[in-house]
Amino acid sequence: MMQITDLKKEQQIPPLFRLGFRPFFLSGAVFSFISLFLWLFMLKGATDIIPFGGGYWWHIHEMIFGFGAAIIAGFLLTAVQNWTGVRGAQGTSLIVLFVLWLAGRIVLLLPDLLGSTLTILVDLSFLPAVAVVLGKPIIAIKQYRNLFFVPLLALFTIANLEMHLSVLYPATFYLTLSGYAGVLLVTFLMSVMAGRVVPMFTANGTQTTKVLPLPWLEKVTNGSLALAMFSLLFHPLIGFNPTFFGCILIVAGISQAMRWFRWSPWITLAVPLLWSLHGALKFIWFGLILLGVSYLIEEIPSNHIWHLLTVGGMGGLILAMISRVSLGHTGRTLTPPKTMNIAFVAISLAALVRAFGPWGFPQFSGIFYDVSAFLWFIAFVIFAFHYGPMLVKARIDGRPG
Repeated sequence: MMQITDLKKEQQIPPLFRLGFRPFFLSGAVFSFISLFLWLFMLKGATDIIPFGGGYWWHIHEMIFGFGAAIIAGFLLTAVQNWTGVRGAQGTSLIVLFVLWLAGRIVLLLPDLLGSTLTILVDLSFLPAVAVVLGKPIIAIKQYRNLFFVPLLALFTIANLEMHLSVLYPATFYLTLSGYAGVLLVTFLMSVMAGRVVPMFTANGTQTTKVLPLPWLEKVTNGSLALAMFSLLFHPLIGFNPTFFGCILIVAGISQAMRWFRWSPWITLAVPLLWSLHGALKFIWFGLILLGVSYLIEEIPSNHIWHLLTVGGMGGLILAMISRVSLGHTGRTLTPPKTMNIAFVAISLAALVRAFGPWGFPQFSGIFYDVSAFLWFIAFVIFAFHYGPMLVKARIDGRPG
C-alpha cells in the first residue's frame, strides 16, 4: 500500500515524469511521424534543412536511435520497477534523461548549432545514461538475469557510434550496414522480450494454457539473430559476406516462425492487444526469411524488404506494446479505444505498401513512400490522440507511477 509520504512526494512531480514510459512513449510516437514527414520533404527537396549526415543518413538514424531508442528507454525504465521492486527513474533524473534524448534530436536536425563533434557526443550520451540508471537498481538487489539489458544498450551505443563514424570515415564504416545492425539489435530485443511475455499475454487474454518455451528453439531463435547482428556490427573488422548473412537470416526467420505458430496466434483474433502483437511478430519472421532470400537472389531488392522489419515488425510491435503498457501503468483495464484497431491495421498496411510497392512498380516509388508514411501517420496519431491525455495525467487509481 502506498504510504502518505509517498503520495505527497508523487504529487510534487508532474505526471508526465512519474515513470519512464510516460515521456518516452508519447514523445517517441510523435517524433516518429514528424521525422517521417521531414524525411519526405527532404527527399522531395521541399525543405532547406540539411541535417547531420544528410537526409538519408538522418532518416535511418532517427527511426532507430531517435524513435526506437525512446521507446526502448521508456519500456526498460518502466519494467525495471517491476523486476526489482525499486522505484524507477522519476522526477529530476527522468527529466535529465528526456532532455538528453530531445537534445540529440535537435542537434542532429540542426548540426550547425554545436558543430559535428559536440553533436555526436550529445547524441551518443543518451543510451549510456539510460544504461546507468537502469543498472543501478538491478545491481543493488543482485538481479543479474535482467542485467542483460545493460550490455545490450552498450551494443546499441556501438551501433550508433558506427553510424556517426560512417559520416566521418565512409570507406571503413558503411552507413547501411551500421544502420541495419541497429535494426537487428531492435529485432533481437523484441525477440527476447516476446519470448518472455507473449505466451503469458496470450494465455491470460484468451483464457488458455500458457505455452511453455522450448529451450533449444529459444537458443536458435535468438542466437541466429545475434549472429546476424554481430556480422553487421563487426563489418569494419571482418567484412560482410551476403551469402552467409542471408543464410543466417533465413534460419532466424524459420525459427521465429516455428515459435510463433507454437503460440497459436489464431486464437487471439478477438483481442486487439493480442492480434496486433502477433501480427507484428508475423512481419518479423516473414521479413527475416524474405530478407535472407534477398541476399541470395539479387533480383529481390533488400533495401525495400528491410521495411517489413522496420515498419511492420518494429513499428507494429512498438505500437501494440505501448498501447498495452500505457493502459496497465495508468491504472486502466487492458481494453484499448476501438479506433486503435484502425491504427493496428494501418501500420501493417504501411509495411506492405512500403516493402512491396516500390519492388513491384518502381516507377511509382514516390507514391508508395507517401502512402506508407501517411498510414504510419494515421497509426501513431491515433495513439497520440487517445493515449496522450492518459500519459500526461496521474494514474486513475491513485497509485504512484
